[in-house]
Amino acid sequence: MKNASNTQNNTIVSLKEFTANPAPLGLLGFGMTTVLLNIHNAGYFPMNTMILAMGIFFGGMAQVIAGIMEFKKNNTFGATAFTSYGFFWLSLVGTIVMPGLGMGEAASAQAMAAYLFMWGLFTLGMFVGTLRISKNLQIVFGSLTLLFFLLALGDFTGNEMISRIAGYEGIFCGFSAIYGALAQVLNEVYGEEVLPLGNVTTAKKTAKVEVATSK
Repeated sequence: MKNASNTQNNTIVSLKEFTANPAPLGLLGFGMTTVLLNIHNAGYFPMNTMILAMGIFFGGMAQVIAGIMEFKKNNTFGATAFTSYGFFWLSLVGTIVMPGLGMGEAASAQAMAAYLFMWGLFTLGMFVGTLRISKNLQIVFGSLTLLFFLLALGDFTGNEMISRIAGYEGIFCGFSAIYGALAQVLNEVYGEEVLPLGNVTTAKKTAKVEVATSK
């Protein structure tokens, strides 16, 4: 009976996750909204309800949903990134819409510069994390870091040319995220690497594979 009890206590239960990958949804919400906003920043059309609606529903809500799903998949990086940037879009829309609703004064250029600078610092930290994930995410987060700092500098100095340059850089950033999203979808559907993402194989991961193989 003692041996049977020990055997039962040492039983390992393995659970397998069957939920879909939420990253493409989050990347598309971020990427498409970023492209449209930065076409505005580049000077091609004024701020309008199209951008605001995308910011609320796709850039905002869709990314928050993706972030919550990443929590379930035990992905701290994805959960932090998608949830944070989802609320970034919602807060950005708030800074534009709230003054018109009588909910406080409009943010000054210096206040917006501080706002964008803080998001740049956050993104720089997240960029360091991408060095262990994939080349595609390194491009997305690297270009996003630069975008935030350029937009902050444009607001702080009042230099319209810097803001326009940031717009073009932001368009590139958004399309790099769209590429990453579609690559993940197509690679999963076809069961092979249709579009490369440049996944990083770290020494730690390699060591784990070697240990598993030796066993």
